Amino acid sequence: MTERSAAVLGEPPPGPGPATPAHPSPRPRALTLPLGLLRTARPRQWVKNVLVAAAPAAAGDLFLHRTLLQLPLLFLLFTAAASAVYLVNDARDATADRAHPDKCRRPVAAGEVPVPVAYAAGALLAVLTPVAAAVLCNPATAGLLAAYLLMQLAYCVSLKHVLVIDLAVVTTGFLLRAMTGGPALGIPLSRWFLITAGFGALFMVAAKRYSEAVRAAREERADRGATRPLLREYSDGYLRFVWQLAAGGAVLAYCLWALESGGTPAGVLPWRQLSMVPFILAVLRYAVFADRGTAGTPEDVVLRDRPLAVIGLAWTGLYAMAVADV
Repeated sequence: MTERSAAVLGEPPPGPGPATPAHPSPRPRALTLPLGLLRTARPRQWVKNVLVAAAPAAAGDLFLHRTLLQLPLLFLLFTAAASAVYLVNDARDATADRAHPDKCRRPVAAGEVPVPVAYAAGALLAVLTPVAAAVLCNPATAGLLAAYLLMQLAYCVSLKHVLVIDLAVVTTGFLLRAMTGGPALGIPLSRWFLITAGFGALFMVAAKRYSEAVRAAREERADRGATRPLLREYSDGYLRFVWQLAAGGAVLAYCLWALESGGTPAGVLPWRQLSMVPFILAVLRYAVFADRGTAGTPEDVVLRDRPLAVIGLAWTGLYAMAVADV
């Protein structure tokens, strides 16, 4: 029925259909702050904290009962420590992040989390994490977590502006993750383990920086170092040299570690030596992304590249056979 015919018959004209909201219903205000704090803690970055299992895995103690009980706690402790650093970092960089095309969406920069609240939450986690480690683990674990927090907070304040030191600090953060399982579980750390883990971490950090530089160059952004000013100080050639040097160092250290075990009994395959093959393949595969300048988010490369996942499973199987000594 049209409006005109409705008027003739004395009936009210048909009204419009159900109103469609122009915008989706906003997030409840009560949830905005908690969800903003959670996003600021970078849940996608938590995958890095599985490195706490590196030391017990290398020692062949990964599936011991006490290890399986302790590793989730270590993961949570390092997640809390890293979250404290992210909260303080985003609070300090809020102004610069608002001018960045991607980082402007971070909760602190977007105004979902007030800067004082981010500082307070970060400080609370930074104080409670080492205390919890001392009570639930041992003083050595608390010391490593405290060292991680001090170094990373110093990085947020000033060290990220110091040439080369910034690479060393981020690399050390990865290395401390890999080391933590040792003192927490009373496992001695091999020198080859430390060298391999250190060079491997430097490889990923330098590849990340190189990818950021390549991406900025491709986009021809005049503000290449707007939120990471030190990026302007590195040449692409230098960063390429660093990740290539680190890749070579990691491969060499791992091979020496594998070969140091010597011969094997008759009739048993040299599993540890065979594990060198997938390890080298994994480095070469990751180097493809580094060379393309697409390794800016290491967690995406590790989790989304299927060939790399298959290579990782092959390495895990061979190393497990070496530990089982079959």
